Order: sequence, then structure tokens, then C-alpha cells
Amino acid sequence: MSRKYEINKIKKEGGERCQFIKTKNIKKLENTTKLIYRKLANIRNNYIHQVTTSIVKTKPYRIVIEDLNVSGMMKNKHLSDSVKKQCFHKFRQYITYKSELNGIELVVADRFYPSSKTCSKCGFIKKDLKLKDRVYRCPHCGAVIDRDLNASLNLSMYKLA
Repeated sequence: MSRKYEINKIKKEGGERCQFIKTKNIKKLENTTKLIYRKLANIRNNYIHQVTTSIVKTKPYRIVIEDLNVSGMMKNKHLSDSVKKQCFHKFRQYITYKSELNGIELVVADRFYPSSKTCSKCGFIKKDLKLKDRVYRCPHCGAVIDRDLNASLNLSMYKLA
């Protein structure tokens, strides 16, 4: 579409500004891209509904989710596009109202709770855990576990004691 705009660019006399002429083909192309973007947004929205419904239908007595620093994640140029497409706010909205409808307790873990840095076996907190470390190795008890599974186990025990 940008190439079509460049072809139909008209420069005004006496200034640096350019004017674009929208032809019927450009309007058709814009409509098809809008349609594609709308379809992708609907697919994402449908997926979030399906996932939250499947979580709630397993009938847990409580659901624990993390309060993430999304605005901080958006500042990272490598993560920002994928974070924006994940729609974390919609996920939280949907899981909130679906858990209320079904009488399930929803617990929001603190933003600074070290769920992936804490060993799920012994409780040791590993301070120097990087994002690229996908396997958690506890230096205290020697446990080796997937990082995401370790975080989910820690979140399941959040504020139980």
C-alpha cells in the first residue's frame, strides 16, 4: 500500500508537503487490509475466550494470576509487539468476570513476588536469574525444573500459609 501511495504522490509548489491521491484501487486495498486486521483481532479475542473458559470449567477453588508490569514490558523493543498482541488486560478482564460468575476465588499475585526465582522444593530465592534461563537449577537443594512449571507451582502456593 505504501508503494501505491508513493506512486500517486503530488508535490505542492513552494513547500515540502506532499499530497496523496487515493485511487479506487488504494481504497480497495485499504479495505482488504482492514478486513484482515479485524479477522486477526477476532481470532485473538476468540482464543482468549476459549482459554479462560477452559480454565474456569476445570472447577478450581481458586485461580492465581500475576500482576505484570505491562507498561515496562512495552518499553522493550524486542517484546513490545508480542506483548501488545497478547492482550493481557482482556485476559485478566475475562478471567475476572468468569471466575465471579462461577464462584471461584481469583487471587492476583503481587507484581514483585519472585515466582520464577523461588525454588518450589525448598523455597530458596535465586537472585541472578536471567530471562534466557529456561530451566531453573536450585543451588541450595539441586532441584532442576522448567522455569514456567516452577513459577506455576509457586503461584499455586501463593498466600496459602
